[in-house]
Amino acid sequence: MDIDVRGPRFGAALTAVVLAAVLITGNAWLLAWQTLAFALGAAGGVGRSPYGWLFRTAVRPRIGPPTEFEPPEPPRFAQVVGLAFAVLGLLGYAVGPQWLGIAATAAALAAAFLNAVFGYCLGCEMYLLVRRLTVRAE
Repeated sequence: MDIDVRGPRFGAALTAVVLAAVLITGNAWLLAWQTLAFALGAAGGVGRSPYGWLFRTAVRPRIGPPTEFEPPEPPRFAQVVGLAFAVLGLLGYAVGPQWLGIAATAAALAAAFLNAVFGYCLGCEMYLLVRRLTVRAE
């Protein structure tokens, strides 16, 4: 079942705010929260993440029904990619080197910003590229 395209963009906006706060404060607990949000989105789809729940319960009822839909697999893959960067960031902040935490968090922030502001989902594009390559390889 396809999903409302506004949901992942809303989640990306919240993600960008959290990741920017991590970079400003160096707070690993905030990054741990974002890692959990990515993990829930990767495991159950973007609708199962905390930001998906917030969009579904508080935002969508106020902005009306969706007019544009997308398949759920690309945004879910993007959550997996975000999870990988968040885990790397957590390792960098917790164990070191700190530059790894900063770089991984900054990369995730850049991707979230692109999705939130421009609707360009890097993880989704990676998913489509992987699909094209695996279909050709068969």
